[in-house]
Amino acid sequence: MSKITSVVLALLVIASSVSAQKTLRLSQLHKKGKLVAVNRMISIETDEQSDYVKISESTGEGIIWLPVENITTGSFTLELRGKDELQKSFVGLAFNGQNDSTYEAVYCRPFNFLASDSVRKIHAIQYIAHPECTWKRLRDERNAEFENPIQFPPEPNNWFSMTIHVTEKEVIALINGNANPALKVKRLRTAQAGKIGIFLGSGSGGSFRKLVYSTN
Repeated sequence: MSKITSVVLALLVIASSVSAQKTLRLSQLHKKGKLVAVNRMISIETDEQSDYVKISESTGEGIIWLPVENITTGSFTLELRGKDELQKSFVGLAFNGQNDSTYEAVYCRPFNFLASDSVRKIHAIQYIAHPECTWKRLRDERNAEFENPIQFPPEPNNWFSMTIHVTEKEVIALINGNANPALKVKRLRTAQAGKIGIFLGSGSGGSFRKLVYSTN
């Protein structure tokens, strides 16, 4: 059995055991005062498709907590957009959130999606488990284990989707529905019921339209 086939079968097993999907439209939640921003500001903008939230840039990491709590495992698809500016775009999803500094996350670095430099290219998507396991510590101590290049990467300035399947032991991330995972890692923290949020790395803003999720 090929590696891709085994992963697809595993994802089908996950999908068969999850609850009905729910959709969170982030601009609507912000209008209702249901987004909780940590070290960031939120505004609403509109394009030809719909309203979306735009998150400000700021020094230090930021979180936008969503009104989704007590989730241990599940599948999450986030529609998001970063930008092609070096060291200025770190956008993704936080999960297993216990507080504003204790959570796991998977995020992308869009400025590395199409990089010609081979070292930058392998740093396109990253898993972290804060506060202990920062990207810097993981890269220094377990290089190339928790970050990867992206096969068929999106255009860095365009909208894309990131799907994260969170099990008790593993995290699998897919980009734009590609069946070949962009990232598959063993979790560095014990699965607990926690919060879900948008993650932004230091100095980064970003745009986010909706989250579609289901729980196991």
